[in-house]
Amino acid sequence: MRRMMAVGLVLALALTGCRDSRGDTGGSEQVTIMVGGIDKVIYLPAKLTESLGYFADQKISVKLLTEPAGAQAENVLIAGDVQGVVGFYDHTVDLQTKGKCVQSVVQFADVPGEAEVMAADQTMKTPADFTGKRLGVTSPGSSTDFLTQALAARAGLTKSDYTTVKAGAGQTFIAAIENGGIDAGMTTDPTIARLLTSGKGKVMLDMRTEEGTRAALGGLYPASSLYMDCAYVSAHRATVQKLANAFVKTLRWINAHSADEIAAKMPKQYAGDDPALYAKSINDSKGMFTDDGVMDADGARNVLEVLATFSPNVRGKKDTVDLSKTYTTEFVKKAAA
Repeated sequence: MRRMMAVGLVLALALTGCRDSRGDTGGSEQVTIMVGGIDKVIYLPAKLTESLGYFADQKISVKLLTEPAGAQAENVLIAGDVQGVVGFYDHTVDLQTKGKCVQSVVQFADVPGEAEVMAADQTMKTPADFTGKRLGVTSPGSSTDFLTQALAARAGLTKSDYTTVKAGAGQTFIAAIENGGIDAGMTTDPTIARLLTSGKGKVMLDMRTEEGTRAALGGLYPASSLYMDCAYVSAHRATVQKLANAFVKTLRWINAHSADEIAAKMPKQYAGDDPALYAKSINDSKGMFTDDGVMDADGARNVLEVLATFSPNVRGKKDTVDLSKTYTTEFVKKAAA
């Protein structure tokens, strides 16, 4: 309990002043963005943009905060404590069914960048083998939870056929695999690279590539993105444009540089004691990033279809979801021009 209170206090202190964003007038714009795991490769554009100086080039002051899971990041946005979230696009669809208007303004990737990694002693071959297993996700309600449920549903299973375990990411996920707390779980690089290199884990299903994503989910599944409250986007268009300008420039930079060059721009602590392994993890996942930040419309429709296979919220309201309100390409197209 004391630890939870301490974490809450740290977050509260970190968020102090976030509600006072100056918007588009008076001095330098100030924006606070919550990242659903700032050291995850899938969200690499957030810190890389800062490191490359592209926020500063746009004369915009961006504070990057981090939460270990997208579900918590989403909650902070809804509370109005931050102006944006770097997280999965699927949250915008889920939130619309709950009466919230949130939209992706820069789409970093058309695939999840995730993999279902199982312990080395497991013999699962497909999601049909999830029955009776303990499956790790970052947290309930997170996109890793969504993806796990989607894979199970496509295999004819329900959430009651397996046990969901909050395994977090990074070292907590690795520990869960190593000590038998989970049989398998949904995670990202560099966690994937660490487990494979150590021999403690192996990939059962890989959604870091377009081919693997289409095989697993029946189409593209746009994921990593910058999403913001619709009202904020409407009221702070110049600020959002500057963010789009910065992020699109970063996406182009990623596509034009090697994994080693990208890793060199990231904080040294992200690589830990194995810089070569960190560069490998970037190389294994960097193909997921778009070079223009534009949402794939068919991919967005597939996200809705996938969510409707398992989510009671989305299934019952699928026909009422207006996807045009869950993303906009206006800002990234202007950035490209």
